Amino acid sequence: MSFFAALDVSLETTSICVVNGEGTIIRECEVATDPDAIAAFLSTSEQPLLRCGLEAGPLSPWLYRELARRNLPVVCLETRHAKAVLGAMRNKTDRNDARGLAQLVRTGWFRAVHVKSTESQELRMLLTSRKLLHGKCLDVENQIRGLLKAFGLRVGPVARARYDARVRELLANQARLLMVAEPLLRARAALLKEFNTLHLLLLRTARKDAVCRRLMTVPGVGPVSSMTFKTGVDDPTRFSRSRTVGAHFGLTPRQYSSGDIDRSGAISKVGDPMVRESLYEAAHIMLTRVRAHLAMKQWAERLIRKGGAQKAKVALARKLAVILHRIWSDGSVFDPHAATA
Repeated sequence: MSFFAALDVSLETTSICVVNGEGTIIRECEVATDPDAIAAFLSTSEQPLLRCGLEAGPLSPWLYRELARRNLPVVCLETRHAKAVLGAMRNKTDRNDARGLAQLVRTGWFRAVHVKSTESQELRMLLTSRKLLHGKCLDVENQIRGLLKAFGLRVGPVARARYDARVRELLANQARLLMVAEPLLRARAALLKEFNTLHLLLLRTARKDAVCRRLMTVPGVGPVSSMTFKTGVDDPTRFSRSRTVGAHFGLTPRQYSSGDIDRSGAISKVGDPMVRESLYEAAHIMLTRVRAHLAMKQWAERLIRKGGAQKAKVALARKLAVILHRIWSDGSVFDPHAATA
């Protein structure tokens, strides 16, 4: 008899349900969200588990690695599949969620999610922290711009290095407004300082990474884009073909085909949004800033004349995903001469 288990994980406790091959509940319990406690409950079963599933979430990478280290057959479930199953249940509780996930694990009607390595998780933390500080710095700048507009003071287009001086120049004869703006300017300076610290760390990390250096040989792909793509893919061997990478990150159109209806919609936007945004930015840079004559750039320029700039940039981003994966897989670098031939 085969046995299957599922975990409904929360921050403090985890609900566990074990079923047999026929779907009958054998054991269930609620334990602390601790790998030792979970492994202790699952290892007391008379028969070994065939699969143990947990839904993808903030704690899933840590629990997956710890349970796999304890020789448990753990798999990470795709959240959309889990949501579809649990949404059919009348009452939502942690116990019922564990039961529903156990039946999903038993039937095998789920997609296993790739759990990234510890290195990729660390690099992704660097990218997200840098992006957070950059966004907060822009929020403070826009807040100051909005406050000054009420008094007819317009900051206007200004370089980042001159922003502070520009605001002080506008408020030179406005002592009360300057007293209010001073804390905001100091907060912006602190955010900008820490952002620069993380940005320099990112540049040094990308410069030392052999994969990122090869990816950056593609025009338009810089340290941020290469590092984002590397952490998003994590393991290039999990894609059997390079052309499937674009679809994995949601850069291919949705398709609806039923009966006499057959239409293609907008891109699916599934997968990692940070990777998708970085590929689109790299495509935008290639089209607007790169001066070299590249075959792929000329191909995208023809698409602009046919369907517009936005569609062309999305198509170019999808092509970039394929090229970057191939460069990573075969250990090559981008050859501009071969691309223009």
